[in-house]
Amino acid sequence: MPKQLHVNLFEMNCVSHIIHGMWVHPDNNRHRFNDLDYWTELAKLLEYGTFDGVFIADVIGTYDEFRNGPETALREGMQIPSNDPLLIIPAMASVTRNLGFGVTFSTSYEPPFAFARRMSTLDHLTKGRVGWNIVTSYLPNAARNFGLEEEIPHDQRYRIADEYLDVLYKLWEGSWDDDAVVVDREQRVYTDPSKVRYIHHTGEHYKVAGPHLCQPSRQRTPLLFQATGSPAGIEFAGRHAEAIFTGGSSAEEVQRNIKAIREKAREHGRDPAGIKFFVGASVIVARTEAEVQDKLRTYHELHSVDASLVHLQSPIDFTQYPRDTRLRDIVPEGDSTWGLRWVNSEETVGAVLDKFRFRQDRFFVAGTPDHVADTIEKWLDEDGIDGINLIQYLSYGTAKDFIELVVPELRRRGRFREQYEDDETLRERFFGKGYARLPDDHFGARYRNAENLQVPAEPLTFSKSKGG
Repeated sequence: MPKQLHVNLFEMNCVSHIIHGMWVHPDNNRHRFNDLDYWTELAKLLEYGTFDGVFIADVIGTYDEFRNGPETALREGMQIPSNDPLLIIPAMASVTRNLGFGVTFSTSYEPPFAFARRMSTLDHLTKGRVGWNIVTSYLPNAARNFGLEEEIPHDQRYRIADEYLDVLYKLWEGSWDDDAVVVDREQRVYTDPSKVRYIHHTGEHYKVAGPHLCQPSRQRTPLLFQATGSPAGIEFAGRHAEAIFTGGSSAEEVQRNIKAIREKAREHGRDPAGIKFFVGASVIVARTEAEVQDKLRTYHELHSVDASLVHLQSPIDFTQYPRDTRLRDIVPEGDSTWGLRWVNSEETVGAVLDKFRFRQDRFFVAGTPDHVADTIEKWLDEDGIDGINLIQYLSYGTAKDFIELVVPELRRRGRFREQYEDDETLRERFFGKGYARLPDDHFGARYRNAENLQVPAEPLTFSKSKGG
């Protein structure tokens, strides 16, 4: 059987997420992001298209490095204003039966006990259709929003995250037995007290007594997503992640990244096959090549270079230099700040601005349905990925085009589901019916044995890394 594609729509509760400037397009609905109807209409569309889910990104600060302030981000709507991603999930779940929800939340600034309850509540309300994208936050403004003078160092954020997950596993997996809730009306016992326990976690960063406030949900621990590329991130993913957002400029690079994470999972005693790999993919499709070119031309014209530079946290305003200026003449030697990691010092300013103008990398495709399906099959078979986060140009145009034009062609080739498996959890959608819970070889599963709640977990050790 050919490998079938998993697809999430990549979203954010804001105006401009990744492809910037498109909110001005007359057919775009991004200005409606504050309205509940926007999200419920989107959910019903994606369920009609049998998408795996909607994946909702988030940041908890503004991008204010470019031009030394937030003004450009505000003018462009570049991830500000933005709203809480968790709050829209119940509304979308209420109008669907099968659509999954991946939601981003940071481990760096808010305590684990309250988050554990929020996610268990969502898992109950969605009947097990929720996943968590684990992030540690990287914006300096985010740190200042939570009372810090500067960002927590990169690898230290992952050490904090590792203990954060340890607390969550104890609450989700160990605090309540499967049969703790009895609902015995005759004896007037809702929960058997002997089957619920404190966790008494005491660590370097957190002290949490428990017990967990929620009874066990279908998944208990939500499906665990992570995006990573750094040594610390890969080490963390090997212990925790079940779905990884990766990438690369070639099939070989993508395969190397996948291999490195699978090897790290094996070192942590896990089945390397217990991880799915996703990439962010840009798909522009139309029935004819002329229509494709018309879309490309329109998107090129509307795309905002300023907003892209904001998103990159560029410390240099490249728009102020002549296009033939060499980067080596304006970028300090050895500068590896976030916004300059992907530029070559021999390039010209014009080449860099053109590169920022439109995202056309390994996982970009524009064409008719046959061409798009051919390309997706290469991603599945040559790169070895399992799925994509579909990046939006227009809401809801990008999703509608994919559903109407690409999905039928992928189905014809056996590459996309015909229908949902009824009543499956999000984890079961990725790993098969009967796998609603963390697998037994996962780090978090140890806390199903209550005796392990008081056994200190061995902390992760990281080699020095940058980013990711």
